Amino acid sequence: MERIKEVIVVEGRYDKNALSQVVDAVIIETGGFGIFNDREKRSLLKKLAESRGLIIMTDSDGAGFMIRNHLKSCIAPELIKHAYIPDIHGKERRKTAPSREGKLGVEGMKPQVLLEALRRSGATFEDPAQPGDRAGISKADLYKKGLLGGENSGARRKELLKKLELPERLSSQGLLDVLNAIMSREEFMELQP
Repeated sequence: MERIKEVIVVEGRYDKNALSQVVDAVIIETGGFGIFNDREKRSLLKKLAESRGLIIMTDSDGAGFMIRNHLKSCIAPELIKHAYIPDIHGKERRKTAPSREGKLGVEGMKPQVLLEALRRSGATFEDPAQPGDRAGISKADLYKKGLLGGENSGARRKELLKKLELPERLSSQGLLDVLNAIMSREEFMELQP
């Protein structure tokens, strides 16, 4: 599995699932057109773009380009790389009918097609043998800090999310992914939630 430094932005959970089977990276879903009204998620994406850079990988249909263009208007262009999947006509296995434009989305692409799109975008592929410079925060660390599995852990997580200006609806796994994207383990251990 290839490890990528940048945060990858996709439209939905099926896209995220397909991509997470190919690469080791932080993958954030826009929730489709939900990104247009979700200030918290746009703020999160800006923060992630500033710390790691973003790769936008949306479907090659009209909706995908609308979402891509919206993100381009919200985030500094020098922080964004664009991964484009080819126009391949067909239908995803889980669907009963093809999309309106009849094209496969990210979830319908073969793994090698997704990797090639990421390579063409200029993604930073990291050596999996080398520890990442911003990796290392674990669920055990969240537990030690009282952010997971303990009394008032939910309230502590909300405080931390507010302090870091992150969306309050972030799950504990989502929080872990974002923390690993924006800070080192040492920086996290020094935080006062």
